[in-house]
Amino acid sequence: MKYIMFQGTSSNAGKTLTAAALCNLLSRKGYRVTPFKSQNMSLNSYTTIDDDEMSIAQVMQAEAAGIEPNCNMNPILLKPKEDFTSQVIVRGKPAGNMRFDDYQNNFRGQAITAIKSSLEYLKEDYDITVIEGAGSPAEINMYDKDLANMLIARMTNADVILVADIDQGGVFAAIVGTYFLIPEEDRKLIKAIIINKFRGNADVLKSGIDKIEELTNIPVIGIIPFDETLNLPEEDSASLSTHHFSENEKITIGTLRLPRISNFTDIDPLDYEEDVGIKLVNIYDKFDDLDALVIPGTRNTVNDIEELKKSGAFDYIREVSKEIPIFGICGGYQMLSKKIIDSNCSESKYGSVDGLGLLDIKTEFGRIDKVVKQSRGTILEDSALGFKKGTSVTGYELHEGITILKNTVKPFIKVEKGNGNDQSGQFDGAIKDNICGTYFHGIFHNFEFRRNFTDHLRINKGLEPIGLTNDDFKESKRVNYNQLGDLFANNVDMSFFEKLLND
Repeated sequence: MKYIMFQGTSSNAGKTLTAAALCNLLSRKGYRVTPFKSQNMSLNSYTTIDDDEMSIAQVMQAEAAGIEPNCNMNPILLKPKEDFTSQVIVRGKPAGNMRFDDYQNNFRGQAITAIKSSLEYLKEDYDITVIEGAGSPAEINMYDKDLANMLIARMTNADVILVADIDQGGVFAAIVGTYFLIPEEDRKLIKAIIINKFRGNADVLKSGIDKIEELTNIPVIGIIPFDETLNLPEEDSASLSTHHFSENEKITIGTLRLPRISNFTDIDPLDYEEDVGIKLVNIYDKFDDLDALVIPGTRNTVNDIEELKKSGAFDYIREVSKEIPIFGICGGYQMLSKKIIDSNCSESKYGSVDGLGLLDIKTEFGRIDKVVKQSRGTILEDSALGFKKGTSVTGYELHEGITILKNTVKPFIKVEKGNGNDQSGQFDGAIKDNICGTYFHGIFHNFEFRRNFTDHLRINKGLEPIGLTNDDFKESKRVNYNQLGDLFANNVDMSFFEKLLND
């Protein structure tokens, strides 16, 4: 097994995409290649075909490599909750909620065991593992507790490539500072440097690169330009500030940027509709001129509904619901409830609270364990939102809590596989008039379902419906992964990687 590892001078330096690019290139060359990230902190997660939970970033890298995502590609997933507490997912299964200090001091041994087990598992099927680090390896206050950078490089004897983000400024200081802040034994593992997200003429960097190579004795093997045309899934909500969504289109779908937003990749397919723009809506701003509003998932439904009340968005959503469709996904669906019951304060200190009350439903926490499933079903009835009876939909569920429907509201999906609203596994979601919600993450990844909805919005706007043509999203994802790989290959010395693989 060959191990190549991308570490960064900072968070958001481009480790995720450079790892995905190399996975794509090596896969296209016929190598059996897999991504790997030992520990990831993210609210964007996914359910595998084995009903395991893993980070969406490693799912994206697996897709770039053309392979099925597996939880061993991300053995430790930390999902922040509140008060320095995270839910800890180990090899796809929840291991409990832990405070940061408890996790670091008391769970470290178990985490390392899980990481080693996953590495051994991947060796059975793959020849090359492309590893992504986390944050920066030079966090000297945390160096002895690190589970994602140099510990993993030493464990696998990986060849480390250091990725630096020039778009943020200070790139040369970041490279040199990172190099000299880590112990000498770990410096020896760094074999190359890549400068990422460059805009302009690369010739102006030559004197700086010469000095970097002189100080570190490590070659700079590539300068990757900033490509704003790439449209790929993002790892965490911090990236939303730089993520490109198309706006100013004929149809505008707002997405509520909740304080604890999760699984916001659910909205990505809508942005591929040719005349649809996505507008991220801050809860403290007025959101005018929308044709529909999506309330996405959240890591903490109760806390976020209380934030909506404080910001004024709570009342504003109720008001605009009289004019435009409101679609809730997972936590966003739970927010549509009249009551959110949390008697044991398992979600937050607030306990039970009032929801938006846009659907005659109530959501209750503490009745079931966390649901982690891939799901499948069919739309139950034609609706005022354009959805058609019998349309097949697939998705995945990642939720705590059950939702109970009253007689004035109808279920949305007949569940063929999955959990849905409650333990019975018969139905999912609820719909009435122009208000709808579901527990199915990825619901808009279903082309016919998505097109029926956007055609409804077009008709409402006096535009011609497009109908069921080609699924632009699925094809565009494949094109974007190859474009990412080509961008890497055209701007990085690929002979360096050929030498690594042949040594």
